[in-house]
Amino acid sequence: MRIAVTGAAGFIASNLVPRLLAEGHEVLAIDNFFLGKPAHVDPFRSAPGYRFLELDLLQGEALAEVFATFRTERVWHLAANSDISFGTTYTDFDLKGGTLVTYHVLEAMRRCGAREILFSSSGAIYGEPTVRPTPENYGPLFPISLYAASKLACEGLITAYAHNYNIQAWIFRFGNIVGPNPTHGVIFDFVRRLRRDPSRLSVLGDGTQAKPYVHVEDCLDGMMFGHAHACQEVNCFNLAVPDRTSVAQIAQLTVAAMGLRPEIQFGEGPRGWRGDVAQVDLDTSRMRALGWQPDLGSHEAVQRTILEIVTQVDAFPERYA
Repeated sequence: MRIAVTGAAGFIASNLVPRLLAEGHEVLAIDNFFLGKPAHVDPFRSAPGYRFLELDLLQGEALAEVFATFRTERVWHLAANSDISFGTTYTDFDLKGGTLVTYHVLEAMRRCGAREILFSSSGAIYGEPTVRPTPENYGPLFPISLYAASKLACEGLITAYAHNYNIQAWIFRFGNIVGPNPTHGVIFDFVRRLRRDPSRLSVLGDGTQAKPYVHVEDCLDGMMFGHAHACQEVNCFNLAVPDRTSVAQIAQLTVAAMGLRPEIQFGEGPRGWRGDVAQVDLDTSRMRALGWQPDLGSHEAVQRTILEIVTQVDAFPERYA
């Protein structure tokens, strides 16, 4: 199958591409390198069936032409601003890099006849729900970050295009995804800070923030399982793990794994920044009903990721400076 992957040089997509190639698909990988890194896609450049294109997805006409030329059949739409606090400073960034980009992807699909889209949404769309664990049918939805508002708008565009243009959609609302090839995130930040100054670790917020951390391999397994076993016009799932890990626990696990004894300095307040949903707990019964469950729990995913990121940061300090 001819599959286009957006955000291909980013965290999740760079772990996805080798899977698709191993399955024998032709892959069109697209990224503009705003957050993604060239080193994340360089290993695949000579692989059979692989093509990389550096393109800003806001260039709608160019994207439509590329999808048509490639004869795109399925899209893994993973491009987004995954740094939530960045969008708080640059208030149109999530609008452009999330909502408008998703419109251009869907329009390019409509024009070339592509019929399937898998979309990386977020549990952040629920805002601060009064029901936890939070199910997919929770509402009304009041997101508290521009990132989450954009993800919710993207879901609306996807469902509308699915209904009007015979497109089948799989929407996955993630917990916190962790693993190798990071571009940001709490574990990545802690490792880099400790490599710069092993005597001190500063933490945003008071450390009580707690979320389900999902290893990227489990995330991809879940998305592929959901795609294979759900067949409605629009299929929407929370993709998370049943347990959660606090920021304070992540700090302790990180310093222990690195063999350090720094002074850990916590900030004030129950959230790391405005727009941060401090307590996330997602109901995953829909995925479990399909027959899927993750291999790793939240603590296990965090511990594995710490070792993976330490290894990468130490091996490629210039890449992760």
